[in-house]
Amino acid sequence: MSLPKDPVILLSYVNTQLRDNYNSLDDFCHAQNADEESLRNKLKTIDYTYDASQNQFI
Repeated sequence: MSLPKDPVILLSYVNTQLRDNYNSLDDFCHAQNADEESLRNKLKTIDYTYDASQNQFI
């Protein structure tokens, strides 16, 4: 499955996956074969950044 293109839908999808299935963004990106920098940049366009202590984009 490819990641959603819309940043808001992507945010929801990634945070749900992080909450339910992955211990870190690195684990998620590795499992999904996703580029972490691109993911961070896309979510930054809607003012969300990854918080490792909460394991979610906030």
